[in-house]
Amino acid sequence: MIEWFQNLGDRFYRSVIYDDRYLYFLEGLKNTLLIAFFSVLLGFIIATVVSLVRDYHKETGRLKFFNALANIYVYIIRGTPTLLQLMILYYVVFRSVDIPIIAVGVLTFGINSGAYVAEIIRAGFDGVSKGQKEAAKTLGLGYFKTMRKIVFPQAIGKIFPALGNELITLLKETSVASYIGIVELIKASDIISSRTYDYFFPLIITAIIYLVCTFILTKLIHFGERRLNRYV
Repeated sequence: MIEWFQNLGDRFYRSVIYDDRYLYFLEGLKNTLLIAFFSVLLGFIIATVVSLVRDYHKETGRLKFFNALANIYVYIIRGTPTLLQLMILYYVVFRSVDIPIIAVGVLTFGINSGAYVAEIIRAGFDGVSKGQKEAAKTLGLGYFKTMRKIVFPQAIGKIFPALGNELITLLKETSVASYIGIVELIKASDIISSRTYDYFFPLIITAIIYLVCTFILTKLIHFGERRLNRYV
């Protein structure tokens, strides 16, 4: 038993301490959080624009061309794997462009997230009663003022948990970024394992980091949900 623990300690030392290999985990965590954070921001912006275009078309019948583009975008992105989208952007679209590899990851995951969040926001818009929209029109409020003052605040309150789940999902999906060479958490564990020929601690530590991150995000989402419920 003592020898087993000594062997385990030696494996931990070689996987984490020796040659400062813990720095790979720190770099992987940094890149994972950077990609997830900026992808969520980009995705939310794209999703908001797409949702407004589709809703405006539904309410007024205008912007037919842009509505068609929005529908095609959502259909294509939701119908193809994230990894395929990442590889197309990196190996085809930006093949001859000098762009930071992290930016490619952010752009890919932002575009991907935008399609899913657009559907979430659209459901939030539909969840606001038509009576409130009609009352706003009676008061002389235009479409965009109605959306800004009445519909959008209520929609965000209704869809906040779903948006939080999308953030957690996106955090874990960034693992596929390793396919184009981004050193995120999975890539960091793979680098260490290839040098020690031992996958136990690199994978266990990676799993623990993901669990801690998702736990913190879940708590923050619940806190934000409680705060929003006071005003919505």
